Amino acid sequence: MEWCQRQVPLLTGCDPITGGTGLLLPVQAGFPPFPRQLHRWHGRVKSACTCQPMAVRSAFAALSDWRMHRVGGRGMLLKGRGGGCPCNSHRLSATMSSAARPDPAETPEEQRFLSTEEAAALERELLEDYRFGRQQLVELCGHASAVAVTKVFPLPTLSRKQRTVLVVCGPEQNGAVGLVCARHLRVFEYEPTIFYPTRSLDLLHRDLTTQCEKMDIPFLSYLPTEVQLINDAYGLVVDAVLGPGVQPGEIGGPCTRALATLKLLSIPLVSLDIPSGWDAETGGGDSEDGLRPDVLVSLAAPKRCAGRFSGRHHFVAGRFVPDDVRRKFALRLPGYTGTDCVAAL
Repeated sequence: MEWCQRQVPLLTGCDPITGGTGLLLPVQAGFPPFPRQLHRWHGRVKSACTCQPMAVRSAFAALSDWRMHRVGGRGMLLKGRGGGCPCNSHRLSATMSSAARPDPAETPEEQRFLSTEEAAALERELLEDYRFGRQQLVELCGHASAVAVTKVFPLPTLSRKQRTVLVVCGPEQNGAVGLVCARHLRVFEYEPTIFYPTRSLDLLHRDLTTQCEKMDIPFLSYLPTEVQLINDAYGLVVDAVLGPGVQPGEIGGPCTRALATLKLLSIPLVSLDIPSGWDAETGGGDSEDGLRPDVLVSLAAPKRCAGRFSGRHHFVAGRFVPDDVRRKFALRLPGYTGTDCVAAL
């Protein structure tokens, strides 16, 4: 068949596997590349439809993630996640049938949160098998955490005072993510200040601290015990003190006192990975009378304690996790939109 000389007949047929109906296109030897086929098909349907052109374009924009099945050796059934002509008289049947199997990455009702052991195994997989670097993972998580802040607190909607962000960092990996988050918030034209009471001697922490200092991000030498001073000075606080498996008693008095102050704040609180002090498995411990963040940013994948999170916004920052790893750990999470590095849960 010479594609440039013949129009493709539009037929309907039934998928013998799923029972769904859809649009059939003939398949013959020398069939042209699929993008050209779809383009020509798009042109024919658009010219035959009486809807507004914008509505048609919107309908076809929704026909993504195509799956093709051979039907009776004479054609292919085209399926997508949704779409079709928006008017009732021209509803396209090339959408995914209800019997078709959904993408497991896009079924939030089946979300699965990770145990501490599974989270550690996932990180080892990234570091050892996929050869991610530790600094690379920290950078990805810190950048995504800053993006999550911008989604909940968009800069154009904030007053000058509300743009000020206090980032409280601990000496473990969560603290390193907090330092990266502060740097990116500065790039995004927020006004971060860092409180880092127990500084790590780890080279990565020192490098990230230097980067923040070189970008003129101020560091507090102490955290005021008068809670209202913090409420008046800052628009929100980022909690990057403790990560999964780290208890307040393990990091010393300054961080413990900082957490006691954070519990009393009335301004919005954003916790990275888990709310500091929570048991990563059960959400027990300080979750009973401790930090109550408004926003939680789960790093790579949500931990089990996130099931007890009752704040306004929960994001997962794990777009960098390869599909094979997501399948291996049976993660059921929403898809990421466009080029977003975070997804709302």
